[in-house]
Amino acid sequence: MKKSFIMFFTALLILSSLTAAFADRGNGKKKGNSNELKLGVEILLEEQKSLIEGKRVGLITNPTGVDQDLNSIVDLLHNDPDVDLTALYGPEHGVRGDAQAGEYVEYYLDDETGLPVYSLYGKTRKPTPEMLEGIDVLLFDIQDVGTRFYTYIYTMAYAMEAAQENDIPFIVLDRPNPLGGHKVEGPVLDPDYASFVGKYPIPLRHGMTVGELAELFNEEFQIDADLKVVKMNGWKRNMYYDDTGLEFVLPSPNMPTLTTAIVYPGAALIEGTNVSESRGTTKPFELIGAPFINGTDLAAELSKKNLPGVKFRAASFTPSFSKHSGKLSHGIQIHVTNKKAYKPVETGLHIVKTIHDMYPEDFAFRAENSSGISFFDNLIGNGWVREAIESGSSVKEIQKQWKHELKDFEKLRKGYLLY
Repeated sequence: MKKSFIMFFTALLILSSLTAAFADRGNGKKKGNSNELKLGVEILLEEQKSLIEGKRVGLITNPTGVDQDLNSIVDLLHNDPDVDLTALYGPEHGVRGDAQAGEYVEYYLDDETGLPVYSLYGKTRKPTPEMLEGIDVLLFDIQDVGTRFYTYIYTMAYAMEAAQENDIPFIVLDRPNPLGGHKVEGPVLDPDYASFVGKYPIPLRHGMTVGELAELFNEEFQIDADLKVVKMNGWKRNMYYDDTGLEFVLPSPNMPTLTTAIVYPGAALIEGTNVSESRGTTKPFELIGAPFINGTDLAAELSKKNLPGVKFRAASFTPSFSKHSGKLSHGIQIHVTNKKAYKPVETGLHIVKTIHDMYPEDFAFRAENSSGISFFDNLIGNGWVREAIESGSSVKEIQKQWKHELKDFEKLRKGYLLY
């Protein structure tokens, strides 16, 4: 009788476990389940709301500012009786994410809340005293993609400067780095090539969260804002975004998927050339080509290099806007087969150099400005890489030249890692 009861009880436990497993699968739960993770916005509202209670709050955000149930932080704060959400501030692409890259955004009133929306990608990229009038605290909640030339981190830096100048506390609600926080790659920016796609000397793939970057910017570059970072719970440095269980919300119109973010640190270097990075297609940055390229030949040449974690397929596409708009372009699609082995910056440089070498009469870097700087130089963060490609240096030789400065940055960043 006792043995039968034990067998029955064991069978019941197994059945319960299987039922729960299938239920989790049906609910889309994954390893690294988001239920184990709490975002900065959730920690703020659940545990640290005293930071904003009874205060007039200015919020810098965009569509990625959501909790794990995809509720917008704008709505969460606007509907919270303990919080006085006073004004919204939009980065490139706007608060609602409906503006294309580089598109000027005007001041307007938000349709949902009636709140004033000030553009930080319009006449000014830094909040003016008039924009901050009546604000007691500034909040920043935007998903970054882990690449130096993505502009949101500089919107954050400029807003930190404005907060410091106007004696306003600045709070960063931390979010994961989609590429993980364990690897850095690429050259450290030369300050002579600073721009809005690279304000500070950090590498292309920096391996830090926005909260960690805020701490580093504030201390190393003497912003000296009254800064508070609301950390996440449960995020680990080896987590890519799909390890978190979080839904991927487009950080910008041409960043539709995690794969886009993974290839972006290298593939976006193509923006500094006359080759299309496939804006105006459904696979921006994954497709690369131009009317003058033979995709079969390019794919074959890149495949010979046996680069880690990636395969190349000949592909053709017709961009609906941006470079080569309406023209059939040929080239490659980047297929990431192992994201942990994949080296985006190295891969991107190989693509640029290979197209340069194969099509010397047709390929061109973007024109230099009056200071002799090409947009490619702004993206890569210096002028010498372009010169090295043009003079025939190998990618291995180029990487060797930035090795020491990258190691120095790795030492520096250790003091600012929060996880």
